[in-house]
Amino acid sequence: MPAEGKGDGLEARGGSDAQVATGLPVRGRRWRRGELNTAFRIVASIVIPTFRFSARYHWHGPNRLPAEGAFVLAPNHFTNIDPLVVGTAVYISKRAPRFLAKASLFKVPVVGKLMSGMGQIPVERSGRTRLSDPLGGGRSLVEQGGAIIVYPEGTLTRDPDLWPMRGKTGAVRIALENDVPLIPMAHWGTQNIMARYGKKLRLFPPSRVDVIIGDPVDLSAYRGRQIDQQMLGEATELVMREITALLEVLRGERAPATRWDPAANNQKETGRFE
Repeated sequence: MPAEGKGDGLEARGGSDAQVATGLPVRGRRWRRGELNTAFRIVASIVIPTFRFSARYHWHGPNRLPAEGAFVLAPNHFTNIDPLVVGTAVYISKRAPRFLAKASLFKVPVVGKLMSGMGQIPVERSGRTRLSDPLGGGRSLVEQGGAIIVYPEGTLTRDPDLWPMRGKTGAVRIALENDVPLIPMAHWGTQNIMARYGKKLRLFPPSRVDVIIGDPVDLSAYRGRQIDQQMLGEATELVMREITALLEVLRGERAPATRWDPAANNQKETGRFE
């Protein structure tokens, strides 16, 4: 596990504070009519101010999230509070953050109702009740011009140093089937607020959280082609390389040459492994 405070951002690579903005530029943006409902307003009014007490956000580079139109956002994932960071970035960009989320979360009292009210999308990841089309809800949202957040790793990374592990194909499939942009994103620092699989929040002192949003991944070599598993696998690895490159900037160090593969390390695909 990385040491607390490791990878404070561009400074580790000789950058300066001038390269880091403390606010995400959203000048001139407005909410689309009907996109922001009561459930979103309730959750945002609680989560965003509360989390800002424990996180000092540093936004790297321009805001590359489209102001309108559908897109798929693909972030890295290494703690259970990552959705708060990702959701905040999307929300203050005046877009409703909607995730593909494991179906069991929708059974949690109060939380499940709020998630349903916000239009989050349940996905059965395994077992007898697995949906015949687990990505169907994501496709429907994109077809309506919405933004969908898909963690391409499918769960918290198993990499011992929290680098992005082998990806799954859902994010790429949605982007290619609907011909919409797929935007990579990376963040670093939430592990200092809550450890991977941890249950306790460390709210004080505030921890630095770095966030960077990349340019849309160039999937032109795959668009318009018949979709098969080999093509999806190649495109997914391209996406994982883009996410990893962004994270290298934030951490100020190089990722391992070989991407972590749970199967090769006798780890199960979902759930806790520690």
